[in-house]
Amino acid sequence: MSGALSTPRIRIPRSARAGEVIEIRTLIEHPMQTGLHQQDGRMPPRDMLSRLMVRMNGETVLSADFRNGTSANPYHVFFVRIDRTSQFEFSWTDERGRVARAEARVTVA
Repeated sequence: MSGALSTPRIRIPRSARAGEVIEIRTLIEHPMQTGLHQQDGRMPPRDMLSRLMVRMNGETVLSADFRNGTSANPYHVFFVRIDRTSQFEFSWTDERGRVARAEARVTVA
């Protein structure tokens, strides 16, 4: 993979009730090449995502470090209790320091 990281996809509700637990789904397309397996008779260069960080109103709610066993196109589902209208920030970082970002807002009525 060269250049920028792909655009991540986020599925998060637009609204919730105070105290509700919401489901958040994330997906980013990435080959997650470890550089350890041959393709077409040659070793591909290593190209791995290294971290996913999710913040809600500036506070970390999920931090995941990726390793060689992480599948291509990492898909994550997690749950967060939400008490007030909140801004979510998502960032994926690869081993070269490239970052893909996404944001979402959930309104609490």
